[in-house]
Amino acid sequence: MSRRVLVVDDEKLIVKGIRFSLEQDGMEVDCAYDGEEALKLAKENAYDMILLDIMLPKHDGFEVCQQIREFSDVPVVMLTARNDDMDKILGLEYGADDYITKPFNILEVKARIKAIMRRTGKRSQGQINDKTIVKGSMKIDCESRRVVIGEREVNLTAKEFDLLELLAMNPNKVYSRENLLNIVWGYEYPGDARTVDVHIRRLREKIETNPSDPKYVYTKWGVGYYFRG
Repeated sequence: MSRRVLVVDDEKLIVKGIRFSLEQDGMEVDCAYDGEEALKLAKENAYDMILLDIMLPKHDGFEVCQQIREFSDVPVVMLTARNDDMDKILGLEYGADDYITKPFNILEVKARIKAIMRRTGKRSQGQINDKTIVKGSMKIDCESRRVVIGEREVNLTAKEFDLLELLAMNPNKVYSRENLLNIVWGYEYPGDARTVDVHIRRLREKIETNPSDPKYVYTKWGVGYYFRG
C-alpha cells in the first residue's frame, strides 16, 4: 500500500518540486498552501507523514502542528526557512517530530521521510514485541502504541512514545542524549541533544503528576535519562 504524505507550504514551486519527487517514489501526495487548508485535510484524511512549513497564511506552522497534536500522532516534519535554533526548538515544543532547514536538498528530504516511515512502518506492521508494560498506574501497550494512566489515555506524539517505550522496556538503564538521538531519531539525524531534552520535557508534562518531581522518567545528572523500574 502506498504511503500518503501531506505537503504544506505557501510557495507553490517548492510544493510542486516535493510532490513530483515523492510521487516518483510511488507516494500519494496531497498539498495545502495555508494553515486552514492543512488542518482541514489533516482532519479528513489519514497521512503517514506531514511536511509542514512554519511561515504560512491564516495559521502558522506552529499553530497547525499544535492543533494536529490534539487529534493525531502522525509524524510531522517542520520546514523552516531560517537556520534558527529558536524555530527548531519551538517546532519540537509544539509537537513536531523533526525539522528540515531551507534551502534543502530534495534527496535529503526523501531520505529523512523514508527513515521515519521505516521506523513507524515497522511498528504498524506489528514487528515490535506484543507487550504491555505496567508501572504503577501507567499501562503502556507497545502494539497499539497507547498509554493509559489510571482511566485516562495520554496522547503522545510518535517520538514521545518511542522515547517512553525504549526507556520503559529497559528499566534503570541510563541512556545518554546521544544514544537516544541515535536510537530514536536515527544515526542520520543532524539534530543535537536539545531535541531529546525538549521531548523528555514534553513527555513528562503528559505522564507525570509533577513533572519537576517525576515518578517514571528520571534524570541522571550529567549522563542522561532512565525509567525507574
